[in-house]
Amino acid sequence: MSKKMNQNGEKMPNAHLHELMVDELKDIYNAERQLLAGLKKLVSTAEGEELKNAFKEHLQETEGQIDKLKQVFQLLDLPARGKKCKAMEGLLNEADEIMSEFEGSEALDAALVAAAQKVEHYEIATYGSLATYAKLMQHDDVAAIFAEILEQEKNADEKLTQVAMSKANKK
Repeated sequence: MSKKMNQNGEKMPNAHLHELMVDELKDIYNAERQLLAGLKKLVSTAEGEELKNAFKEHLQETEGQIDKLKQVFQLLDLPARGKKCKAMEGLLNEADEIMSEFEGSEALDAALVAAAQKVEHYEIATYGSLATYAKLMQHDDVAAIFAEILEQEKNADEKLTQVAMSKANKK
């Protein structure tokens, strides 16, 4: 598919967004791959069973999201390659610091929820932008995939809030 054509083979509206969308796609693809390792650490560090389960569930979703991003690359006729996501790297480094600083503390799970929600908010912002770009360029299949992942990220964030309010913030 030409970069100036949408999925229907028509001249792509808002083609100026194409390179931006591809750049963000590569970034979030790498971010999700980094997050797999981060979520494994969160699962092993969390103390509460409900929080462990929330992290395990999101780990499985993240694996599925990586597969969906590979589909997006295919739909756009691009190789599935990421570029180093410095934002995710920073968020995961911060989560590592929190794990060290609050190890053995009653506030550990609350701190882990906060760290995880920072990641979710980054992902929500990214997928929201990607879905908008794809929609504006009439890449309907791509927009649908981004919208689906966006909903999963919003649900993960909401679940973390519920865990925080019911368990992690109240000891």
